[in-house]
Amino acid sequence: MNRKLWGVFAGVCAFGMIAVFAAPAQAQMSGDQMKPAEYCYVSFWTVPRPQWADMLKVQADDKANMDKMMADGTINAYGNDATLVHQEGESTHSDWMCGSSMGNLASVAASYIASPNQPAVYSASKHSDIIVESTMYNGHSGAFTDGYSRVSYWKLKKNAPNDAVEQLSKTLFVPTFEKLLAAGAIHNYGVYTEAIHTMDPGSFWVVFTAAGPDGLDKFNKAVGDMLKQNPLAGAAFDSMVDMSDHRDLLSRVIITVSK
Repeated sequence: MNRKLWGVFAGVCAFGMIAVFAAPAQAQMSGDQMKPAEYCYVSFWTVPRPQWADMLKVQADDKANMDKMMADGTINAYGNDATLVHQEGESTHSDWMCGSSMGNLASVAASYIASPNQPAVYSASKHSDIIVESTMYNGHSGAFTDGYSRVSYWKLKKNAPNDAVEQLSKTLFVPTFEKLLAAGAIHNYGVYTEAIHTMDPGSFWVVFTAAGPDGLDKFNKAVGDMLKQNPLAGAAFDSMVDMSDHRDLLSRVIITVSK
């Protein structure tokens, strides 16, 4: 894009890093199809550098519990990420879980908060949460550890139509991502808005997990090809999106698991 359409989809939210929200496996999604709402609860951690290894151990130790909740249907996906492009004072790690019930996610989060056995690294770290939702998502099932998370934070212009995110998803995001998903270049993607508003109501995120480092390059090429084939795409995007608030981030996937 003439200003890097979608900012190459690598994102950071205004208050810190946002993790990849993996989409559970689904049948291939067409550009005019929306799915049942998917909710994702994401926790961000700003961990002191000497304790990064401690955080990774905590995340690994929690895998059995997350797998149990996957098995009983409480959640449909979960994962952990570590920031690659660091910004001073912003999040270094994240944990996330997704499901079809916001109530289930809230209940799980409350149980973690109430636990008397909190890891020491948690108390040494700054922390924040966000809950987002999507009807535009897709992904492969399985567990992946070779991924790279790219997320873009955007904010709509005040005069953007009420269905601007849906329009952009159907005409730009979904068709491009579906081609990459079919080719095996990415593991999952999603377009998300806040379910519990803690930021500007016009905020939205475009997220995908590249399948290894080659997936990042394949994504960049796909965006370039799309713009050549659809030169009006950049103008359409610019007419709805406030570029001044855009933020990007690249992170390394520790693990992504989805049904």
